[in-house]
Amino acid sequence: MPLEDDFCDIIKKARMGQAWSVVDVAGMAGLASGGITSLERGVRPPDCIEVRALAKALGLRPDPLEQIAIEKWEPVAQDPLPWVEKIQGSINGYGVQGYVVYDGGEAVLIDTAYNASAMIDALSTRHLRLMGICLTHGHADHADGIDQILKFRDVPVYLGTEDVDLLSWRPPDVQLKAPENGQTIAVGRLSVHCLATAGHTPGGICYRVDDESQRVCFVGDTLFAGSIGRSNPSTLYQTHLRSVRTQVLGLSPEYRLLPGHGPATTVREELDHNPFSVDH
Repeated sequence: MPLEDDFCDIIKKARMGQAWSVVDVAGMAGLASGGITSLERGVRPPDCIEVRALAKALGLRPDPLEQIAIEKWEPVAQDPLPWVEKIQGSINGYGVQGYVVYDGGEAVLIDTAYNASAMIDALSTRHLRLMGICLTHGHADHADGIDQILKFRDVPVYLGTEDVDLLSWRPPDVQLKAPENGQTIAVGRLSVHCLATAGHTPGGICYRVDDESQRVCFVGDTLFAGSIGRSNPSTLYQTHLRSVRTQVLGLSPEYRLLPGHGPATTVREELDHNPFSVDH
């Protein structure tokens, strides 16, 4: 699976997150503004000098940015996990993924993948008892369809309080649960730990599971392989960076990171290859 973001996406997110114009960045990088615009639009590939100049101007790590832009780095493909089923969906042709986490006949959903019927089919096929819907954030491609799922089984919906207004359909208040940082949700013998990761949205949540065979964190749009999601609103950019660097990449290097778009990755690979991470 290709990266969710390429070079043009990364530099545009970094620029817009800092509320800088193309002219601002051109002055800091010593490049022509027209050249930066063409790079952001993907009109042409960058050269190494442009990559490193833009990395310095935008506060990105130059080596990882060059690995993505020039060397075409991608994370190592990973074997499927026996207790996680990935569900694919599409919103107007844009791919999104959610996950069914299960153990001992019980399950929770991590986002809806904009594909409630496939989520319900997965639960029914495996004869799983749904225990909750864990939303990483309130955007439609991750949360739409909860009304259908709740008709299938009446369960709590976990979502950061600040994201409730983003929902296109709001469950009854009694079903909405605002997870606290560090709270756990039981699924069979597994424990799902909630991590507050504001930035992509004000109420973003990641969900960590420490299975003895593989530690995993479901990161939604907080982080993509080699990038991060867009900060909404852009004033959350610095908060977003702190969430990525402390909550997600502060996990042990062996953690597998399962995002809402693009390929899976690991903390170790992101520490080495993500331009938004910090040197270590």
